[in-house]
Amino acid sequence: MLLKKLSDYNLPPHSCVSRHISVAAKQKSSVVECLNSRGILRVSGKETSPFLQGLITNDMRHLEEGAQSMYTMFLNTKGHVMYDAIIYQSKEEGVFLIECDKSALSHLQKHLKLFRVRRKIDVENLEDELKVWVEFSPKLTEMGDMKLVQELTNNEDIINDLKMRPDIMVCCDPRLSTLGVRILAPADEDISLQKDRDTSVCQDNRLSYRVFRYRLGIGEGVNDLPPENGFPLEANGDYLHGISFHKGCYIGQELTARTHHTGVIRKRLMPVFFESVPQTRLEVNTSIQLPSGSSKVSIGKLRGVEGKVGLALLRITEALDAAKLKILDETAETTKPCWWPQEAPKERVFSGKG
Repeated sequence: MLLKKLSDYNLPPHSCVSRHISVAAKQKSSVVECLNSRGILRVSGKETSPFLQGLITNDMRHLEEGAQSMYTMFLNTKGHVMYDAIIYQSKEEGVFLIECDKSALSHLQKHLKLFRVRRKIDVENLEDELKVWVEFSPKLTEMGDMKLVQELTNNEDIINDLKMRPDIMVCCDPRLSTLGVRILAPADEDISLQKDRDTSVCQDNRLSYRVFRYRLGIGEGVNDLPPENGFPLEANGDYLHGISFHKGCYIGQELTARTHHTGVIRKRLMPVFFESVPQTRLEVNTSIQLPSGSSKVSIGKLRGVEGKVGLALLRITEALDAAKLKILDETAETTKPCWWPQEAPKERVFSGKG
């Protein structure tokens, strides 16, 4: 049976909304897309918050103190990323929604049930009841566009109709304001066909959300973050507000904390921009090297490709020092994303190529 109202789960219908949508409205550039690769788990019980606190990289107190959502990761005992997730706050005490890659929902559900021991905590799979949508502005990846984020206003006309709906939850992306707005809606609801919405909001097949993320250098889901095949700092979990270094112990915390405090993080996820759409089939984990004449030692691994843009785990110094990168027979380049903090290694300006 399909879920008819999100209010059945006591979700806040007036969650916080990223104000940069007003800028997108003026530029007639807002895009709405259903993220079919994402799913939802509902976790409930009186001990849910302390239970999750011991399993995730972020701090549940952010939600207890008023935040509507937060980004986090689930690690294994060796400190490797198993799943990345967004946790949403419910108005009902002890109830949270966890958004993660749909293909990993059953695995995450088993993971949670394994560690609940004797706690009275329920973990339900809502993939047939809820869908995840995103609204974003493609222009916010262009050169110099980050200045737009500083010119935001409180005008939210585009999404006011959705905010007023008791069966839909609207919440700004907790990772980065540029990523736009997350929308949770009943599975039978088509957000892109809202009759009363501004005409600037539409489904635009020319730029998918995946391309948008890759241009920013942000990974999401099991394809970009292969389970148990990387560390949270390499996935920019610290830059995306997904790791707390002040909370108590959690699974995988020791190595994460030690790496952070030593300051030695040689590899991170970064965007790669191809000169043209690759003609060669590029698989995940394809080795990335420097051009001929340079050292042929691999400086990274490809994580995904969409059109002329890709995502890769790269050795920061070597990648930013190189004018070009070789990925099999294809030529590409990279640059440091503008949303990285100023103290990040190899200060470069994000060019927004691709």
